[in-house]
Amino acid sequence: MAEKYISKEAYLDGRVITEGGKRVVEEGEAEGLNPTFATILAKHKPNPWGKGCLQLYLLATVCFLNSTMSGFDGSLMGSINVLENYTSYYGLPDTGTASTGIVFAIFQIGQMCAALFVWIADWQGRKRLIFIGTVGVIVGTIITSTAKNLSNFIGGRFLLSFFATLACSASPLYLVEVAPPQYRGTLAGMYNTFYYFGSILATSAVYGAHKHLSHVGNLDWRLPLWLQMVCPGFVSLVILFFPESPRWLVGKDRHEEAREFLIKYHANGDPDHPLVALEMAEMIDSLKREPVTNWRNFFDLSVLFKTRARRYRTMLNMTFAWFGQFSGNNVVSYYLPYLLANVGITSDDTKLLLNIIYALVGYIFSSAGARLHDVVGRRKMLLGATAGLIICLSITAGTAAGYVNTGNHASSSASIAFIFIFGAVFAFAYTSMQPIYPAEVMSNDMRAKGMGTYKIMGGCAGFINTFAAPIALTNIGYWFYVFFIFWDCFEFAFMYFFFIETKGLTLEEMDEIFEAKNPRKASTDSGDGIPESLNGQSSVGLW
Repeated sequence: MAEKYISKEAYLDGRVITEGGKRVVEEGEAEGLNPTFATILAKHKPNPWGKGCLQLYLLATVCFLNSTMSGFDGSLMGSINVLENYTSYYGLPDTGTASTGIVFAIFQIGQMCAALFVWIADWQGRKRLIFIGTVGVIVGTIITSTAKNLSNFIGGRFLLSFFATLACSASPLYLVEVAPPQYRGTLAGMYNTFYYFGSILATSAVYGAHKHLSHVGNLDWRLPLWLQMVCPGFVSLVILFFPESPRWLVGKDRHEEAREFLIKYHANGDPDHPLVALEMAEMIDSLKREPVTNWRNFFDLSVLFKTRARRYRTMLNMTFAWFGQFSGNNVVSYYLPYLLANVGITSDDTKLLLNIIYALVGYIFSSAGARLHDVVGRRKMLLGATAGLIICLSITAGTAAGYVNTGNHASSSASIAFIFIFGAVFAFAYTSMQPIYPAEVMSNDMRAKGMGTYKIMGGCAGFINTFAAPIALTNIGYWFYVFFIFWDCFEFAFMYFFFIETKGLTLEEMDEIFEAKNPRKASTDSGDGIPESLNGQSSVGLW
């Protein structure tokens, strides 16, 4: 089928690539792993502000709203957990216990259960799974917002988490697959920055409701719960009108629809643009060799492990899922009020206000980091940020210990400051890459199931964090930071030796990286994700 869109000739030193007899790349122009892509961008780069690109950005922005669900929940529960009306209504204790932990951790249990159904994205398509997830979130929100007892509240949170996970798994899949290669890190990376947008909405809603509605029944915590359906409700109204992922369309042999997508959104409506022919040829060849999931192999996980290259991909997917939830960040996002109480902040209004500021700081730094992943590279930013997390946690632990042992208010202020700096560092490098890096390191036929393993592993890490954290914070205080200092040191070493660089590579080009003897070394040999051993070889030759 590839010949329908492009006829190819490949030579060692010169390349001629034609479409319909028209030369689109001159002989000898190409350099690098994918010389045709590099050459086309150099001479025929689509206008990033053209009509098609602007429409793609609008589609992506709507998908970003799904990311607000996770941020909204984390900050919402952390905020209302300090409200007396909420804790007394459900009979929850003031200090962290297993009861507090299960209210938080049920979200991770729902996430792990939903991960078993992410394969629906290969069966029904990315946008249909987003629709199912957003409608389910609305149902879960109604149950939690009207729950009369703790059991119903926990049950509603399970449903909310289950369906939010479906939507939040399909959204990055969709974004990674529809984004142009040259902007994939930025466009898809912006998705998770809206975690903090949701956090800002939640913390602001709780703060405002507490200030003005705390005397009106239980509205100070029930109203913010109702607001949890706003963003997913909007997405559910429009998502079915979106175009489907071109890679999913090719996988279903709907090639002409995929080509129309590329013409409209990647080439600003130019059907003769050479990028269209190149991307179609790459997708057709990749999906011919590695078809997407069908009804016969929904639960066949061998696709994730059957070769050494696939095991390496899955290892990166699962470890980054764990690191993204277990670097100390989840403890801060869910239990910031407890952390503040440990260093002498007791006013509910002050705790809620600091929660809002923490979310604002995260949103600013994560948005900046999303763009720089395409400039600096994934590996460098992740390694630098992990080193920064170690430093921040070390200072936070030391200053918290100083306050506990001496009552020194300067130590208290310093501890709070470095909690916020920790959040900024994590947001800068980790937040935008959390759902993107695990998706882009998977091949086309692995991606949906890979996002399932990502959610299961992230759910396990989050469950341990959120269930154990309130007990640990109550019993060992600042020593909890010390544990994460040593853990983050391990993360740094692991990333250094095993994480590949994906900057500058199309999703299909990564196949060659993972077939190398040492994928990490192959991806970093030339400093931008293109191995020296493949320089001068066209990806056309790899087809």
